[in-house]
Amino acid sequence: MRFFKIIAVIVILLIGAYAASMYFFVDESKDFKIEKEVNYPVEKVFNQFNNLQNFTRWNNFFTSSNSIDIDYYTPYEGQGSAISYTDPKNDTNGEMFLRYENPNRTLRYQLFEDRNESPTVVDVKFKSVAPEKTKITWIVHTPKLSVLKRVENFWTEDRFAENIDKSMANLNNVLGNKVEKDNQMAAIKYDSLMVENEEEKLLLGINVSTSNKKDALYKNIVMNYNKIYNYTTMDLGKKEDEFGFPVLITDADNYKDKEVSYFLGIPLSKKFGLTDNNFSFRAQSPTQNYIMYYKGTYTGRVKAIQQLIQKAKKDEMRFGDIRQTFLERPVEDGDVNMKLSLSVFK
Repeated sequence: MRFFKIIAVIVILLIGAYAASMYFFVDESKDFKIEKEVNYPVEKVFNQFNNLQNFTRWNNFFTSSNSIDIDYYTPYEGQGSAISYTDPKNDTNGEMFLRYENPNRTLRYQLFEDRNESPTVVDVKFKSVAPEKTKITWIVHTPKLSVLKRVENFWTEDRFAENIDKSMANLNNVLGNKVEKDNQMAAIKYDSLMVENEEEKLLLGINVSTSNKKDALYKNIVMNYNKIYNYTTMDLGKKEDEFGFPVLITDADNYKDKEVSYFLGIPLSKKFGLTDNNFSFRAQSPTQNYIMYYKGTYTGRVKAIQQLIQKAKKDEMRFGDIRQTFLERPVEDGDVNMKLSLSVFK
């Protein structure tokens, strides 16, 4: 009996020493600041923060769990918008509110985690440091913790910083595809032949061989695009702004063949394991291209392809594949809006 009393006294003394050290040496709440820069203009960056549907697509806090369920509340964007979330697998839940907005300058979030009645307050400041560069500053104020829970403040900043690092990588991927799409649409000059250097791309798609009779080829392209789109968005969980325009790669002059072989894919930022053997990754090497933008029936593209080939021959350039980038989703019985790129070299 005496032994248990001694143990009890020791436990009480340890708890007391712990509580005293937490009370005197650890703050009840924590304030810290984290700064990052991204190579995109402030107006494009800001919209990824003040639109909570955009925000949850790249923020690692939400994307790192496959079991999290998020509800969005009107107005969905800007001051007054809010979300609630629950993650049964990780046994967490909470609510986040966008309390203040000064467009392209400042946002204030309040995050209530689990049953904590005091919120984490996060002020995010945006500063344009160049036309294509934005500085983002997070100023974080954590809620007050009881004496026994204050030990959590030792790792709060590191955990928050790690989440921001992963989130910034996701944000760069999202903005990269979104800005590329915007730039391509803004640069369109139909039926004009231009020269363009194209960077390396990684495509997720399928290899196909099909008939070239009448409109059979285009129907086959529409069918296979839908397969790739559904696999990318439903099976892989990718959002529209996480991938680029679909690209079809084929021989430049096979439009006159009875059977056509092609690879149709969607640009993604990195490789990962695939759950369906029908799909594969294909690396598209950097090239110099002769390009034309074309809008009309799919069969009508042949005239533009012939112009590109004639230009290459006239310039005594050798040529490789033709890449057909669909700037609008291909649909059956509809016109196409595309960029035709003929890779050329000496």
